[in-house]
Amino acid sequence: MSVTISELISRELNIPARQVAGTVGLLDDGATIPFISRYRKEATGGLNEEDVQAIEQRLNYYHELEKRRATILKTIEAQEKLTPELAARISACWDATELEDLYLPYKPKRKTRAEAARQLGLEPLAKIIMAQREADVEARAARFVDGNKVKTPGDAIAGAQDIIAEWVSENSTVRNSVRRLFRRDAVLKSHFVKGKEIEGRNYENYYEFSRPLRYVKSHQLLAIRRGEGEGYLRVSIDVDDDRAIDNVCRIVVKGHNHASTLVDEAAADGYKRLLKPQIETEFAASSKQTADAEAIDMFAQNVRQLLFAPPLGRKRIMGVDPGFRTGCKVVCLDEQGNLLHHDVIYPTAPQNDIKGATATVQRLASKYSIQAIAVGNGTASRETEAFLKRVRFEHPVEIHVVSESGASIYSASKLARDEFPDQDVTVRGAVSIGRRLLDPLAELVKIDPKSIGVGQYQHDVDQSRLKEALDFTVSSCVNSVGVNVNTASKELLTYVAGLGPALAQNIVNYRAEHGHFTSRHQLMDVPKLGAKTFVQAAGFLRIPESDNPLDNSAVHPERYALVERMARDCGCSVADLIKDKSQREKIDIGRYVSGDVGEPTLLDIMRELEKPGRDPREGVSSVEFDKNVTSINDLREGMELNGVVTNVTQFGAFVDIGVHKEGLVHVSQLADRRVENPSRVVRIGQQVRVRVLSVDVDRQRIALTMRLQPSKRADK
Repeated sequence: MSVTISELISRELNIPARQVAGTVGLLDDGATIPFISRYRKEATGGLNEEDVQAIEQRLNYYHELEKRRATILKTIEAQEKLTPELAARISACWDATELEDLYLPYKPKRKTRAEAARQLGLEPLAKIIMAQREADVEARAARFVDGNKVKTPGDAIAGAQDIIAEWVSENSTVRNSVRRLFRRDAVLKSHFVKGKEIEGRNYENYYEFSRPLRYVKSHQLLAIRRGEGEGYLRVSIDVDDDRAIDNVCRIVVKGHNHASTLVDEAAADGYKRLLKPQIETEFAASSKQTADAEAIDMFAQNVRQLLFAPPLGRKRIMGVDPGFRTGCKVVCLDEQGNLLHHDVIYPTAPQNDIKGATATVQRLASKYSIQAIAVGNGTASRETEAFLKRVRFEHPVEIHVVSESGASIYSASKLARDEFPDQDVTVRGAVSIGRRLLDPLAELVKIDPKSIGVGQYQHDVDQSRLKEALDFTVSSCVNSVGVNVNTASKELLTYVAGLGPALAQNIVNYRAEHGHFTSRHQLMDVPKLGAKTFVQAAGFLRIPESDNPLDNSAVHPERYALVERMARDCGCSVADLIKDKSQREKIDIGRYVSGDVGEPTLLDIMRELEKPGRDPREGVSSVEFDKNVTSINDLREGMELNGVVTNVTQFGAFVDIGVHKEGLVHVSQLADRRVENPSRVVRIGQQVRVRVLSVDVDRQRIALTMRLQPSKRADK
């Protein structure tokens, strides 16, 4: 009985077949992951976004496999070599590696030694030897001597052995045997390239590195491959060749005669010359894919945490891009992040114009009713923050330090030039800093995620897989929060389920021409935004100005009639249902279960009515750094300091302690227990208490620990 793709995915992911089939049906129909996970819980059995994404990835894999299988069948059939048995094996194959093994003997090849021997007519002799039943091989080989290119029986046998070597290397049983050996015993080795020891000091940990491949950490493998790519390391994946050859020969050598000896020799040659390099390349690629997957997953988690950084909300912001020699660029923004004014102050060395800077900041704060100040965390950040905290304002003004990673990239981008054509990069950078306090998500979607300062090996991994993962992460964050369609940028709208760049631009253009949207259904008037797209996107778009309160909630328009029915049954309006908890308590959701609306959807609706349009992000908080520690030179071993996590990697976490250089908390120092995955202990933006383990001023390296000192553990 043939197996379906849904059944295969169900077995792989350990998700019930009914849920997988429902999800596959929606995906095949063009539904997006955010829409499926949020609004089709009855069909999926309540699968979350990660489960739906995993199903989509496996579905795409099998669709590609089906295409590849069709191509292979067509190619072998054109060679008139497709037997019913082979066709059945290929048709039943659902593994890409196994499929390629089946195809390998029929795959068009370049000019090989085996192919040259075939052209000399030596394949029949190879078959005779391979059968290992011929008593007098020399005599049979003499029949293939032509006096031209095959001058002696020895030449004929050598050519036949080349053919046998290729057969052995293409035998699926042999290949799987060698794979098992590699999987169990392969060792990754790296050595430095002579003459580049000093230049490649960043890789000195891998100058004489040897470890079983299965125990190599993903960050180690990526570092080694980077060193190899930059020409500092030579890398190999090795196994015990004698053991491998013994395994191969046990499979193909069937007797103890002369022919068997020749097969044994050909098998050893086939392993060394053909099979081992292929399997080594295969394992180099597969180990890199595994390392990529781990690094991409970690990077995506970091990006998610950064995008979910808490927004300050709709307040008037002063953005400050600190600097010493060139001064601090200051911008004033309104509640929507629009630029109102820009200036420059010089509160630090070398100018030290504290009086003038104070007067300017006070004047701007008063004139533009500034409620909060965002200070970039780059050069002169601590000094600028300290200055601002000494300024006396007419009314309370919050002061926050925000990450400025990627602000310079945004400021020089076409997007920034289009948005601020009359301003230079310094003004654009300060605007980006200010907007990150206003709404980090809305601002950071304008920057390539690879450039926002939370990665380690993002430039070394498969870029298409990285883009896919990051697009999913950004889309997930945007749709989880929801988007105000009347204020969102094109970049933010692009990530809304079902839209994309073209429709996002159409929405912005329509808004500019017709003014603010007043209802969700008005979105249907946007050019090229059809009914199918509307269904996918509408639930994630918010319209605060709408007369219908549901337009500013996550309740999907397809359920408006249901909510209105609930309100009628309670004898009130929808607005009253939202405002009055006692009205909602009257609702028995069991009365509203129908064919396509089950308890999961009804529970989501009730939660949304309780807090319509709620933002899942937490409130803003800031860390207080030690005022006496402002540079790496102020650090001493044993100091305990406040810090904030800025990056999480497989080998630990980087922590900003306010000295313009992040310290590393190695994975072994994250907790008083063994930590396998740092992301389970710390997250981007988390405030932590750390102790200084060591300081290397020359190499600008700071080692920190989050483990309690023994005396403090005893107190606990």
